[in-house]
Amino acid sequence: MRFLTPFLLSLGFTATAFAQTKPATTPNPLIRQMVEEISEKNLRDDIDKLVSFGTRHTLSDTQSKKRGIGAARNWVEGEFRKYSKASGGRLKVEQDTFTIKPDGRRINRPVLMANVMATLPGTDPTDKRVFIVSGHIDSRVSDVMNATADAPGANDDGSGTVAVMELARVMSKQQFPATIIFVAVQGEEQGLYGSTHLAKRAKKEGWNLVAMLNNDIMGNSTGHDPEIKNTTQLRVFSEGVPATETPDEAKVRRTLSSENDSPSRQLARYSREATKQYVPGHEVVLEYRPDRFLRGGDHTPFNQQGFTAVRFSEVNEDFRHQHQDLRTENGEEYGDYAKFMDFAYLRKNTGVNLATLAALALAPAAPENVGVLTANLTNRTELKWEAPKVGEKPAGYYVLMRETSAPEWQQKFFVTDTKADLPHSKDNFIFGVVSVDAEGHESLPVLPKPVR
Repeated sequence: MRFLTPFLLSLGFTATAFAQTKPATTPNPLIRQMVEEISEKNLRDDIDKLVSFGTRHTLSDTQSKKRGIGAARNWVEGEFRKYSKASGGRLKVEQDTFTIKPDGRRINRPVLMANVMATLPGTDPTDKRVFIVSGHIDSRVSDVMNATADAPGANDDGSGTVAVMELARVMSKQQFPATIIFVAVQGEEQGLYGSTHLAKRAKKEGWNLVAMLNNDIMGNSTGHDPEIKNTTQLRVFSEGVPATETPDEAKVRRTLSSENDSPSRQLARYSREATKQYVPGHEVVLEYRPDRFLRGGDHTPFNQQGFTAVRFSEVNEDFRHQHQDLRTENGEEYGDYAKFMDFAYLRKNTGVNLATLAALALAPAAPENVGVLTANLTNRTELKWEAPKVGEKPAGYYVLMRETSAPEWQQKFFVTDTKADLPHSKDNFIFGVVSVDAEGHESLPVLPKPVR
């Protein structure tokens, strides 16, 4: 039997309350290997190819083989098919088409759009979980309706698109119990059309969509001020109060004051921890907002459908190189060219996505019906939950704990039972419960609800 630490003994824990053997706490060498396999050269070459299509405006040419959104979509599909062949055909590739009618805003005629998707099916037939990672393939210039001018779209959002492609290339060689979907969505600049279509499809078809990672403008480390350069941080935006919150859920949130503990916030924290483990010297900065001021992204439609979703974006945006006509003005060059990107930085940001996705897809499903018992007036915390009903049985569970004023989890305790009795007051701390396997892969945390 492993001895409890003096710290845990001083808190009143007993040897029978906790498991004799904890899961591994060292990083998974497979995840580390995949992160290292991400190629800066591939990212650069893929950006150059996307830019070569001239414009990828949603309303641009779909018939040409060399210019416009149609040619770009077909090229991404072709690359996905190469990765599929290398994976032994396990990666399933498609263009998911849909028609958008004129909207009186940014769509002036019926448009046939397509999301380019590559699906890596999970290997466990009992595990129905799905994870999505996306970037948007379309581009634009200053006039959002200008579908003919050159719009390189290198960083916005070629960076997200090529990151998704590189993730598909690397991860499709491996096996995960859960399903991962890599997707280049269309229509973001015209109104989040591709992501809205996919989110509604997921809702309609009843996907068990656990997490969605949106990558948009993530390839430049230097902002408008050339003296400000940040090569070591990536922002993650996440909603607080869920968009689909019901009156009953609002009542629970007010009881717990859990505005900072939505599922999307838990996903953001998870990505930060995965980055610490697998992307040395890099940091995910938690932005407790759904997005930037006056801006939006492809995670939003998923939030609106009740799914857990976040947005990754560079720390220092340079607005001269987003949504701009190509020109030189007052000695400054405008336009979203590849030469303004930092591909070493983009490589690390792609690694953030891989570490997060792989850790989640390898982990067991989250515990269900997590509750904190409130009937007894005590200075302890009694928690109970149920084992997940999909996938393999967890090796155990971590109970997470932090002070109510703390933004991140501070302590965790391992148990093998589906209950825990902690010598900490439920009134003074926030708790969460995660499933964990023997290799140490953790699910997303679940906050306990008050039960009697």
